[in-house]
Amino acid sequence: MTTLEFRNVSKRYRLRGVKEGLLAVDDVSFRLEPGKTVALVGQSGSGKSTIAKLLLQLERPTSGQILLDDKPVERRGRGLRSYRSEVQMVFQDPFASLNPYHDIAHHLARPLRLHGHAQSAAEVEQAVHELLTRVRLTPPGEYAEKRPHELSGGQRQRVAIARALAPRPSILIADEPVSMLDVSIRLGVLNLLALLQRQENLGVLYITHDLATARHFSDEILVMYKGRIVEHGPADEVILNPQHEYTRRLAAAAPNPEERLKHLARP
Repeated sequence: MTTLEFRNVSKRYRLRGVKEGLLAVDDVSFRLEPGKTVALVGQSGSGKSTIAKLLLQLERPTSGQILLDDKPVERRGRGLRSYRSEVQMVFQDPFASLNPYHDIAHHLARPLRLHGHAQSAAEVEQAVHELLTRVRLTPPGEYAEKRPHELSGGQRQRVAIARALAPRPSILIADEPVSMLDVSIRLGVLNLLALLQRQENLGVLYITHDLATARHFSDEILVMYKGRIVEHGPADEVILNPQHEYTRRLAAAAPNPEERLKHLARP
């Protein structure tokens, strides 16, 4: 039962000519638990992606702690590799995150070998096909031979999800996973993430600016504004009874499909 905790974390960037620098994340705390999806919601520049980088150990916090199962995360060696096998990322742009020179089998085989889940050619092929089947890319042999440019945006993002699952993580960080996709296929990718979260008992951090999808695909919502968490609670409570003015503005701007249907039904 792996848990990941952000405890009073701040991140300040040094800027030339600015004495105090830029405080991108300001004393943020939250906890990711197995089987739960937490949405981190806020506008561009609010600090959401900085939190993702800190969680992935791509950046170091200026202060505070990141804990895995209540133990500080090691930043090098075996400890870091072990952490990265537990915490994986689905990036925003599936085309940019996949190497165009390699086929899909290569993208999935590399993390399988790196984390020791398959070694022989037969083991790797079987594991690659299982991953593609789990993300609904079938027949898997056909997709394994393709390169990223031969797939649609939604298919590429499914490959990215499969790659994130290859190390068998407990925590999945999904940074705006559908914002680069056509509206018509976003729901399918979100439904897939929700299904995998239930099947794998994953803890998921869903980073988004879309309050509507955050409500429907998350158990809890964290609202971030200017580097701080200004509101935190169960998804329905945050959306239906927002306490902070910024949350109220986000909720007012979010589309309400129920109201839209009522409007269309009027004579």
